[in-house]
Amino acid sequence: MNLVDPEEPAEVQLARQARIIEALVRRATRENDVSQTAYSAFQSAIELQSQVAARDRDLARATTELESVRIERERTRKNLDEALSAMGEGFALFTDERLDVCNDLFLNLLPDISDRVVPGLALTDYAALIQRSRHLRSSDRPIEPVRNGAPALSVVLELTDDRWYQLSMQRTSHDNMVILLTEITAIVRRNRTEREDLIDRQADYLQAMFENMTSGMCSFSAAGELVIHNKQFRHLTGLPYTALQRRMTLEQLLRLLSSRVHVSERALLDVNFWRDELMRDGHMRRKVRNHAGQVFDLQANMLPDGGFLVELKDVTLENRATETLENRVRERTLELTTANESLTQQYEAKARVEEELRLAKERAEAAVSSKTRFLAAASHDLLQPINAAKLLIATLRQNATGTELAPMIERLKGAFSSMEQLLRALLDISRLDGADQDAVNPSVLCLGNVMQTVFEDQMPLAQEKGVELRMVPCLAEVRSDPVYLLRSVQNLVVNALQYSRPGGRVLLGCRRRGDRVVLQVWDTGIGIGKEDQTRIFDEFARAGNAEAGSGVGLGLSIVERTCRHLGHRLWMSSEIGVGSVFCIEFEVVGRATQVAEDTPPPALAGDTLHDCIAMVVENDETVLFATTQTLQAWGASVLAARSTDAALRHVREIGMPPDILLVDYQLGDADTGLDTIRGIRSETGVHVPAIMITADRRESLRNAGREEDFSVMAKPVRVSRLRPLIEWKLSGSSVTAPKVGGDTARQVPSLDPGRNHS
Repeated sequence: MNLVDPEEPAEVQLARQARIIEALVRRATRENDVSQTAYSAFQSAIELQSQVAARDRDLARATTELESVRIERERTRKNLDEALSAMGEGFALFTDERLDVCNDLFLNLLPDISDRVVPGLALTDYAALIQRSRHLRSSDRPIEPVRNGAPALSVVLELTDDRWYQLSMQRTSHDNMVILLTEITAIVRRNRTEREDLIDRQADYLQAMFENMTSGMCSFSAAGELVIHNKQFRHLTGLPYTALQRRMTLEQLLRLLSSRVHVSERALLDVNFWRDELMRDGHMRRKVRNHAGQVFDLQANMLPDGGFLVELKDVTLENRATETLENRVRERTLELTTANESLTQQYEAKARVEEELRLAKERAEAAVSSKTRFLAAASHDLLQPINAAKLLIATLRQNATGTELAPMIERLKGAFSSMEQLLRALLDISRLDGADQDAVNPSVLCLGNVMQTVFEDQMPLAQEKGVELRMVPCLAEVRSDPVYLLRSVQNLVVNALQYSRPGGRVLLGCRRRGDRVVLQVWDTGIGIGKEDQTRIFDEFARAGNAEAGSGVGLGLSIVERTCRHLGHRLWMSSEIGVGSVFCIEFEVVGRATQVAEDTPPPALAGDTLHDCIAMVVENDETVLFATTQTLQAWGASVLAARSTDAALRHVREIGMPPDILLVDYQLGDADTGLDTIRGIRSETGVHVPAIMITADRRESLRNAGREEDFSVMAKPVRVSRLRPLIEWKLSGSSVTAPKVGGDTARQVPSLDPGRNHS
């Protein structure tokens, strides 16, 4: 436990230790008198003397250290004073907002307040003393102490005798504030000299610019007296130098100008008018002319000292250009107005023509639509007599074999075939050009079956013309419409045969190109010229070198429309006298759901129709008669009916179902072949084989055939295909279906009984 505070002065510590020793001695003496023995007292005195000696040594050492600190502090303070005195700037340190230390420069900068700048002076009081000093002329901002968190303060002080100082106030810590007074007199005087030199030079520059301005300039004082003018002003006004004298009034100048310049606005010659307008608006602008026809732009603007500046500019050329431009604008406006009126009339005439064209287009579209509807609606009626005629011709041909009528019947058959092909082409084009979305119905099929069908159908024609027809088999499967694709390939092959001379060659085959396949028809015919190749796919278009009577030019048009509807790429290449090649490109798809077979069908017995009861349901009397005659010629017994009700009556009369049904789709009113097939099967309880012979080519009807197990054959019927189909239907499902026109594959009956056969 320390009984003496080492921070206290040495003399205080010594006095306090003396008092402590005296108290201890008195206590020891009193204790000896009361209860201690002499020996104990002596022993206590010895111990106490040792402690006192130790304390004396500590006090001596502390006194020495304190003296050293005091000497060091005095030396440091002396060094600080010398350093501050040697500074070229005034320096002051404020601790807790009060003056702690400063140097002589800071103290004596302002002599009238130096006696009040003493340690302990508050910072706010020092700021107030500076601002009240007689030696301070001005400052660029108020002198206020810097608060905690505020940035440093810098103030420029202007003192008497043209002395300048910068007062910088900066807080160094939370309690300490430093103020520096830096003399900047030399800098200020140098800047002032440079500024004055710059002003003098600028004045020279301005004077030179003023004298060489393209505009005439002069200025007037607030009293209305001429102050300065340039030579361009004298040149424009035509006034002599002696006339424009300093302190010349505006009124005098206006009188001089009125004799040389024509002023249409007489108010401009009134000084009061100038004064009122300038005071009101601060500026004035007018155009004036002289007697020589020159045009001047006169502008006057107020100056800050109450005077005004006058600018006179020669705008004769600009004025003439403006007038010329205005005249041209008026002329152009007149021309544009006239042209606009003409365009308006043309627009109105064009609008009338467009309206007439729109009406004509609507009438044309209505006509095309009417034509399409007519052909679609009349196809049944158009094909009915041809169908009947073909059946009758087939019967006649069979009966006239070996007679003198046989050649005539062959010619009749050829004429009807040509008429049938033309009618088929017209109906195909009508359906492809019409709005019927059911015109094409793509499905997956085998190209080889289509090619095989066309090859077999056209082989007789090739043999007749003496042309070699060859086919390279192809098993690629594509997605296309079976009916229209068959028709397209058939048209290409027929064209190739038609335009090939005896001894020529026609090749039908395919080329694989990655995931695509190209069906090609090559021939060594007469070829097609370059000028005809761009139009060869148009309807009724024929090559210029084609022989008369070789066709009407509808086959390739059907091919082009079919490929466009189905998205197949079609192109051709040809050379006169060498031959042609026509190509259709398809995308190869997966395996078809129906299995195609390339083996020919087994031959059927020629008397299959003997003892066969065939029921023919047809509302057209001629077609009904022709079909009946044909079937009877083949050895069948025929029950003829014109409606479903009549067919049901025949069944009830004979008490048994017929062996096969041949029905038309449209039987009049709401009666259809579907009703007949369903009614006969329901009445007899037997799934009677059925063939629907119709001109209706809708996909929905073919779908119904697949669903209800009946075949669909298109009118006009091919007699050569009808009998094999009937024999196949009668033979049941144990044999392979014969390939018939319109079929693109030989199929198992149970898989596709409703195929379209044409």
